[in-house]
Amino acid sequence: MDSDERYEQRVVWAVVDTGIGPLLLAATREGLVNVVFHATDEVRDKALERLASRLGSEPVEDPGSPLLAVAIRQFDAYFAGERHSFELPLDWSLISGFNREVLRELATTVPFGTVVGYGDLAGRVGQPGAAQAVGMAIGANPLPVVVPCHRVVESGGGIGGFGGGLETKRRLLALEGVLPEPLF
Repeated sequence: MDSDERYEQRVVWAVVDTGIGPLLLAATREGLVNVVFHATDEVRDKALERLASRLGSEPVEDPGSPLLAVAIRQFDAYFAGERHSFELPLDWSLISGFNREVLRELATTVPFGTVVGYGDLAGRVGQPGAAQAVGMAIGANPLPVVVPCHRVVESGGGIGGFGGGLETKRRLLALEGVLPEPLF
């Protein structure tokens, strides 16, 4: 490895089929860095361009890379109902500040099969009354499913918003037993 290679950020990616449609998984040497819903060719290409711009390296398709192979197995097990949490190193470089604080709190304190309100999550990070800001942080989540933003709901019982679409959120919550399975 020459000195230039040592400092170059390597980004690998793969698209996996799941119970909610194709997901783009991307990783760096640090860990999983991005999960993108509805990874059609067009969505995938835009996401890869964004990653190249943000991380300074052209992403390379490599589903067999060690980290992605483990991530793919864990996603397969999650969607088969055999896994309730992800045990993957995460690269948090696409998010910082308050947003990162909210997402780390969510990832560590809201387990499979449970939900939390936007306001409750705001209180957990020491910002009571910042439910709207929590919603913005959730909307900026670069690692959905792994950092379970689908588990954040409205305090009045509403499902709330979701970057992957409300049907995707309903399906994830049904998979986790929070909502009943759709009839059709």
